[in-house]
Amino acid sequence: MSNVPRSPMDWDATPDPAAPVPAAPRSPRRADFWSVLRGLVCAFGLVSLAYWGYIAWPFPMPAVLFIVGAPLFAAVVWYFFRSPRSPIETDVVGKTIVEVALIVAAGGAWISIGHPVVGLVFVVVAAVSGVVASRREAR
Repeated sequence: MSNVPRSPMDWDATPDPAAPVPAAPRSPRRADFWSVLRGLVCAFGLVSLAYWGYIAWPFPMPAVLFIVGAPLFAAVVWYFFRSPRSPIETDVVGKTIVEVALIVAAGGAWISIGHPVVGLVFVVVAAVSGVVASRREAR
């Protein structure tokens, strides 16, 4: 394609079509109310699972496994299937199923240790922040 007619304004060399195009620099993400709430909900969910492991299981051996294992398992599942940088491509339905399962697990942990109000408030706040986050991702 080197014999293509060129205008007098095209004095530069023709760019190679196989050359990678540099990506535009990403603007820093603003921390607004919903992203801060989302981070707090995720952190509170992990702390809830650890607290459930501490209260619900006899100390030391089973409790230590659940104090560390339950939040670690939830974080790994969230990373692989729900995280914005997850290595596994998941559709909207899969992301929703994973998120609902993690929210219900943390809310159920509070209910199972005798604090149903905390569990229900957590589920409602997490559901609202999850709906807002998924609506933002869809844009």
